[in-house]
Amino acid sequence: MSAESFDFIIVGGGTAGIALASRLSEAAHQTVLVLEAGVDHNDDPRVKIPSFYMALFGTDLDWGFKTVTQPKLNGRSISLNQGKCLGGSSVMNAHVYAPPTKAILDAWAELGNVGWNWDTMAPYYTKAFTSPQTPHELRKSLGMGNWSPDDMNAHGPVQLSYPGSPSHSIHKIWAETFDRKGYGMASNPWVDASVGAFSNFASIDPVKRERCHAAKAYYSSIQDRENLHVILNASVNKILFADDVQPQPKAVGVQYEYEGKTKIANARKEIIICAGALQSPKLLELSGIGKADVLKRHNIGVIKDLPGVGENLQDHPVCDITFAAVDEMDTLDALARQEPKALEQAMIDFTQNHDGPLTTGGIQTYAYLPIIEFGKSGREQLVKLLDENRPAISPKPNLANTPIYYEIAEKTLLDPTKPSGAYLSVISQNVIAADPETGKPAPPQPGNHLTLVTILAQPLSRGTVHIVSSDAAAAPEIDPRYLSHPLDMEVFAHHVMYLRTLASSAPLSEAIKQPLQPSTPLAHITDLDAAKRYIAARTISMWHPAAPARCCRSESEASSMLRCESTGSGIFESWTRAWCRCSRPAIYSRRSML
Repeated sequence: MSAESFDFIIVGGGTAGIALASRLSEAAHQTVLVLEAGVDHNDDPRVKIPSFYMALFGTDLDWGFKTVTQPKLNGRSISLNQGKCLGGSSVMNAHVYAPPTKAILDAWAELGNVGWNWDTMAPYYTKAFTSPQTPHELRKSLGMGNWSPDDMNAHGPVQLSYPGSPSHSIHKIWAETFDRKGYGMASNPWVDASVGAFSNFASIDPVKRERCHAAKAYYSSIQDRENLHVILNASVNKILFADDVQPQPKAVGVQYEYEGKTKIANARKEIIICAGALQSPKLLELSGIGKADVLKRHNIGVIKDLPGVGENLQDHPVCDITFAAVDEMDTLDALARQEPKALEQAMIDFTQNHDGPLTTGGIQTYAYLPIIEFGKSGREQLVKLLDENRPAISPKPNLANTPIYYEIAEKTLLDPTKPSGAYLSVISQNVIAADPETGKPAPPQPGNHLTLVTILAQPLSRGTVHIVSSDAAAAPEIDPRYLSHPLDMEVFAHHVMYLRTLASSAPLSEAIKQPLQPSTPLAHITDLDAAKRYIAARTISMWHPAAPARCCRSESEASSMLRCESTGSGIFESWTRAWCRCSRPAIYSRRSML
């Protein structure tokens, strides 16, 4: 079988892969091949129009993964949507572009990744995007009143703006509510880590008001480079290794399916896996890299026994409460109900004026918070749980960092200046999450709604993702084990309870009908036990799976193997409280400089 050779082969043309290809192909003498299983949907109106992102779920752009049933979520199987197209999940996410925090980036260094911390990474985050222009008169209402005017002067390929209209009332009332509680964002979170509330950016072009995904940001302007080759509809099913695998196996090429034929591509320098957190470990295992017992179970020859592959899967669980909003509140509920007149007017606003309700995915504001209103007894219970569940030091390489990560999480949970939860607002009812009464999404309801959301930002629960057969077409078995760690449910319950506190706090309470009218009776939460029952019935994934693809035990092994530890969400040993969308380009940029 004949094969072409390239300097670099990148498996996956998603958020990380296409960005890395852009950087590596800047050197004209280096040839770069990108193999992407999907196609280019840059001209698809469902991709272009920000409000249409949910229309992509369950389509040919979506891998459509589902978890195994989750015991702590009432035995529900949770959908994990992942982009199957050039640009990956950045083509179908909710556009939110929010920064990480100093504590979690510094944790990367504490976990043994020397040189990867806030000080080294912060410049690469701001190199990835162009910050939106913010009118001076709106800075205070957007929660930016205390920020330095020079803080946001970033110029990178991802074009950002504010979702919808920056003058929407939710921005001002969100900022003022948190200010009154002592949690205004004191400085720009992109340059000075902090806790507090702010108005998030969105990966939406500020002029055309269309989605700015990774393929558009990193590939559209360079697709004619002669040294860059992108093959679409190409499914990689195996990494090929040199015959002599001692002392370390050396990856030399990949085998992939294209137009009904099996093809091979060889790499002169590196093979870089950017297949995402769920498919990178799958590809490694299909290629003989992973836990020996998993490989042998499926009659796959063991090239390298690496027990960390497919382990340590992490994800952000998310829970929300939808409240009835006042009639004067400008919401997206008419679009959620697909009312013909509202859709028609929205399309006119978008196509003719590049504005209107279609220019937002609905998520307008953001906040990082510690556990609030915990009380003395609550803190004592937290300390007790921390002590009872402290992990033992393990000789197993894949578990060596567990105690270190636990200590980092413990410091975060007990420190009121560090966030354990993220909060956001959606100017619409939630039509994605499960109705606690039925276990299925409820049909859109009449009236105006405001949804308050919280995300467990630093969960301790760990799951797995492994192959179920040697068939490359078979989806992996995904088990995030949501909320399996006792601390996660306890901490999450406090954050969910705080949603009702926020909804009753002025001036946010002035936008929400009082007394509170949640969309389901189960959301009338009065204590922690009620919060836990609601969490079990309502929680879904924030679609941030990460960390199961560590493919070497130490740095000494990394140079002789393929690169699966240097890019993409599969390798964050602990991952950011921000959307992974903004972390991947920053990681690729720094990695390409090393």
